[in-house]
Amino acid sequence: MTRHLKGLFDPYIVALMVTVALASLLPPRGGFAVFMGGLTTAGIVLLFFLHGAKLSREAILAGAGNWRLHLAVLAATFVLFPALGIGIAAIPGLPIVAATGMLFLTLLPSTVQSSIAFTSIARGNVAAAVCSASFSNLAGIFLTPLLAALMMGGSGVGASLAAVEQIVVQLLLPFLAGHLLRPLVCPFIARHKAVTGLVDRGSVLLVVYTAFGAAVIEGLWQRLPMPVLALIIGLCTALLALVMAITWTAGHLLALPREDWIVLLFAGSKKSLASGVPMAGVLFAPAQVGMIILPLMVFHQIQLMACAVIARRLGETP
Repeated sequence: MTRHLKGLFDPYIVALMVTVALASLLPPRGGFAVFMGGLTTAGIVLLFFLHGAKLSREAILAGAGNWRLHLAVLAATFVLFPALGIGIAAIPGLPIVAATGMLFLTLLPSTVQSSIAFTSIARGNVAAAVCSASFSNLAGIFLTPLLAALMMGGSGVGASLAAVEQIVVQLLLPFLAGHLLRPLVCPFIARHKAVTGLVDRGSVLLVVYTAFGAAVIEGLWQRLPMPVLALIIGLCTALLALVMAITWTAGHLLALPREDWIVLLFAGSKKSLASGVPMAGVLFAPAQVGMIILPLMVFHQIQLMACAVIARRLGETP
């Protein structure tokens, strides 16, 4: 579990930053861009196939009875966050690129691995965390594209047949196929965790490279001055702090056992980079994706650092 507490020195964060730098210096063009686009699509399909294969029916059934906790986590993820996202997007003078990225961030499902890890470190209900995080990711396959279509129609997401087809073909069908083939695929995943982990993270890096490359060609860094980047960092920090304060309070108001409100605190306040980046690659035009996922990348780093400190302190509290 300690591997989730690397903070600023997380190799994955370093890899993301290197990928952004590479895309800024050497963005894919011409035939290479077409090749990378196809490779990225294949990576997204494989990623969601593996997400489906990793979803444990046993874990879900084991914790499904704790319905108050699971509903609270889903409400925080898909009601509280989007409501705050609408408020952020309506801030007067907020650049449209920042508003769009922040709103998309709030529509995403929770994380799985880090939610479980931080719950364990804080001595919370790990079985319930597995169940809540899995429910959130499963719901996100359907709810995130739906919410994006309803709330971000002016940002390039529409309810067109082509958009629906992309979501079904690249996200939903691979996810369902992976879950249905879980009995056959799971032994391979268990024996080759390093390979599946490489696919998991490598797919995200592919999307980041192609997305930022396309955005750089369209003038991303000319449209993103340092004050706007600083504003995004500040908004992400304030958003996480507010949601964690609300979920902490809600755990007490619902009279949840300490182990369960720890789950609500962590699973209810996190957003998934692993799901969000590929979803953005499917839902938005290539030139838009780089800017839209930037707040998500910032939020991901902040949530890791903040939750690492909080989980450790909760774990040390009698």
